[in-house]
Formats: sequence, structure tokens, C-alpha cells
Amino acid sequence: MEFFKNAKVIRLRSYHDKYLLAEDDEDYVCQDRNGSSRNARWTVDFVDGSENVIRLNSCYGKYLTASTIPFLLGVTGKKVLQTTPRRLDSSIEWEPIREGMQVKLKTRYGDFLRANGGVPPWRNSITHDIPHRSAHQDWILWDVDIIQIQSDPKPPPPPPPPEHTLSRVESSDSLVCLPPKVDGRTIYYRVADDNGNVDEGAEEVSLHFKGNGVEELTRKLEEETGLEDLIVCTRSPISGSLYPIRLHLPPYNTTMHVVIVEAASRGVFHSSLTL
Repeated sequence: MEFFKNAKVIRLRSYHDKYLLAEDDEDYVCQDRNGSSRNARWTVDFVDGSENVIRLNSCYGKYLTASTIPFLLGVTGKKVLQTTPRRLDSSIEWEPIREGMQVKLKTRYGDFLRANGGVPPWRNSITHDIPHRSAHQDWILWDVDIIQIQSDPKPPPPPPPPEHTLSRVESSDSLVCLPPKVDGRTIYYRVADDNGNVDEGAEEVSLHFKGNGVEELTRKLEEETGLEDLIVCTRSPISGSLYPIRLHLPPYNTTMHVVIVEAASRGVFHSSLTL
């Protein structure tokens, strides 16, 4: 459940590197590589009285629903739909189960949200069932991208005593405390136009990044956005100008806010500075 803690809007990315999308007919769902579409955004509702059950609301205001309708006759998978039930029943409730750095979304009946591959009509379809073939076990695993957090999150639990969170190196003269190791950092980004302008009213998109190099971050952002030949920039807090990040990312996995620009827009940078 920690993947969804304080989350308001998310994206779900499947094993096939495609995003869970609400189709425009407002009835069905599918998977697609276009993660920037508003159809890939799902609002998280927490179920009152339950600490580990959520509902997912599409951009059309309908709930992700585990229906009882077979996807195809003679197979076990059932359709996953967008619905607005008269009352909020268990068909729209999902239990996140952590699996390493990913999650499985379990229905109240024991099935799992599954992104299908293969040939049509299976390709890009979404069903719920229990995969029995070992080759399909990864099809029920999802990466969670948090797009927006709750404006009034629940207060975090109190931190453990300092001796449990800091490593200590003792010398004859002093006691040195090292910061705790963090597995990756959060990168918030916006995309600039050809003139270096950024829509400040647009929400920043976030991703989890485990590397330390600028080139590695650039490749990750190219994969996320589908754009090519990007330059990762930071904005001057004084002048507001964009400057390419050319050396190293900040230490200790510090959270970053960046602007990405296509290489064809190099003219928007201050040519005399290198970061």
C-alpha cells in the first residue's frame, strides 16, 4: 500500500511497458505506450475503514471495475471495464500487493489485474484472472508512477530513534553521522517548447530514478516522453533562464525539478555557463 500512500493521481505501467488507459468510449480499458495521454491518469480513492483497499477513477469519472463478463468464451479471463455502479460494491475495489518494486492489484475475489500480450484479440487487452502459466506471471505486475499527491496527506509516522536511521563512524576525536542510504530519487519534470517556454500552469510529471549520471537520466526521460535527443536542464532561481546539466546530479538522491528541451532548441540556453 506504500506505493499509493498520499497519491492522488497515478499511472500504471504494465510488463509490456504500456500504460493502463481508459478508452474514449468510456466503457472499456486497454494498454498503450502513450503515457502522456489524460486517459492514462487514474485518481486514487481510499476506501473508508480499510487500510489496504483502493478504487481507481478514470478521467471520465468512472471506476476501474472487475466485471463478471468473460473476455472470450471458454477462457478464464474476465473483462475489466469503466463503470459507475449505483452503489460502491466490491467489484470496484482493488488490493495492492507489493512485489519487489512493483505491485499486483487483487480483486476482492482473488483475481489480479492483468495486461495481456500476444496476438489479437489478446494484444493490448486488460482482464482479471489468475495466471496459471509461468510465462504469464509477470503480466500481473505493474509499475506505479505518481503524477499528483494528496494536498492534505495523512501525517507520516514518527521516525525511529536516531541510532536506527544513521550509520556511525567513530574516530579518536569525533563521532561522524552519515545520511541513510536511499534507493533512488524522485524527478519532477516539464517539457519546454522550441523557445524554451514552459507552461507553468501544467502539473509536473514525476518518475523514480535510481541512477546518478546525466546521460542515464536523459535516456530515462526519452523513454518516458517518447521524445528524442533531449537536454536535461535546470532553471536559474534568479534569472529564470534554462541551463543544461552537464556533469553530475546532486548527491544523496536529492529530489530534482528539471525542464527537458529537445536538442534543436539549443538557442534558448545561456551559452557561457556549464553546470
